[in-house]
Amino acid sequence: MNKNYFEIIRAGINSTFQDLGRNHLYHIGIPFSGAMDNRNYLLANKLTGNNHNHPVIEFAYQGPHLKYHGNPINIAITGDVSFEIKKSDNLIDGKCYQSFILENNDELDIISTNKSVYGYLAISGMFDLKFQWSSCSINTKANIGSNNGKKLSDNQEINIKEINQSLVKTKLNYVNTKIENIRVIKGTNFDYFSEEGKKIFFKNKFKVSKLSDRMGMRLEGKKIENIVEPNIRSEGLIKGVIQLTADGFPIIMLSDHGTIGGYPKIGVVISADYDKLVQLTPGSSVKFQEVDLNSAETLFKLYDLETQNLISQI
Repeated sequence: MNKNYFEIIRAGINSTFQDLGRNHLYHIGIPFSGAMDNRNYLLANKLTGNNHNHPVIEFAYQGPHLKYHGNPINIAITGDVSFEIKKSDNLIDGKCYQSFILENNDELDIISTNKSVYGYLAISGMFDLKFQWSSCSINTKANIGSNNGKKLSDNQEINIKEINQSLVKTKLNYVNTKIENIRVIKGTNFDYFSEEGKKIFFKNKFKVSKLSDRMGMRLEGKKIENIVEPNIRSEGLIKGVIQLTADGFPIIMLSDHGTIGGYPKIGVVISADYDKLVQLTPGSSVKFQEVDLNSAETLFKLYDLETQNLISQI
């Protein structure tokens, strides 16, 4: 049987294996990790005929340039991404949300994301990966997950242990939309901040800083006054929680966040807005809008229903 694998010509920026992440490990300091943009992750897998928790390659800004060796395989890329497929002397402009067949010696060059951060590459099969706590997701801060917890690197080989027999072409008509108004519920330390500080939080725009990664998104803007204590005893954190650092600026905890922290928490991004939040590039504007818990739950149900409807169209 032929060996099926990708040769990495260029690894790209922060290219890692991700799935749905890890559950029930906060008590030992391990966050969920997993795909940053859950909807695009799920759509990539569906387009290649996989189940919902198959590993994919997540990349930021610039993706990998890969050369494929082996039997024909379907691939799909989701997000807002420019990519090309080279077949012998033919160059094909790739389109997101549809599958393409790669054959032996074909090259896939994921050039860049377009005014967004993350994109996803799925294959019609299974990468040969080691799982840790029932997940392959890589957390580079803690060296957890497949690939020894490291980003993909130039000249590395990515082995494929199985390929789906079906090479059916699939397509979805879908366009990613941008978001500026991020809906939040009040955080547990909301009353630590002055009335003017609360007003600034909800009325003013903030700018996404360059100091943002899978662990957290730092925001720049007008300082928010803390009238109680800028540092608190360390408490548990969750994905999407917004802490106010001692300098008065917000930082949003993302998928690889630390599980405890000692900054007061002014709010939490609702789950329905998380996928679009993480796609905001440095320099993007953010404005927070308060909703109550019941509304947040309803909005998530609607977002999840919309995602499932999209999956059913493939």
